[in-house]
Amino acid sequence: MLTRTDSRSLLEAVQAFLFKEARLQDEHQYKAWEELWTDDAIYWVPANGDNIDPEREMSIIYDNRSRIALRVKQLMTGKHFTQSPQSRLRRIVSNIEVMGEAGDDIAVASNSMIFESSLRDDTIWAAHNEYRLRRVDGALRMAYKKVTLVNNDKALYTLSFLV
Repeated sequence: MLTRTDSRSLLEAVQAFLFKEARLQDEHQYKAWEELWTDDAIYWVPANGDNIDPEREMSIIYDNRSRIALRVKQLMTGKHFTQSPQSRLRRIVSNIEVMGEAGDDIAVASNSMIFESSLRDDTIWAAHNEYRLRRVDGALRMAYKKVTLVNNDKALYTLSFLV
């Protein structure tokens, strides 16, 4: 059982990790963002609802670790025409909660608002995020990230940056 101090320090470590992830995404530091993932990672952005089966229904993103690496490699080529020039991004991460622990894994939930300014327009993306963070060699890493966009049941603009 965690003591109050342990619980507080865990929450602070989780918050620092999520804030770092947001900064790396906003600053297009793709390689550093990729290094936050575990080898067995899943990155999921569902479409058409919150609790679909990604193995049977379409998702906006449903990447395993090798697909995450490929996505980062593609973004780093500079040939993503929807990101030429790159969108200017800033996100706010809030309502961070540690939902539970099992061994080295930590279940975390948060909300986020992402402001994207691009040649197309300015867009605000709102989402609920679920993470499974894992302690690896004394540091936190992402084993799972699910980003449920509030408006994922509607037609979306091209989502060509990391959410």
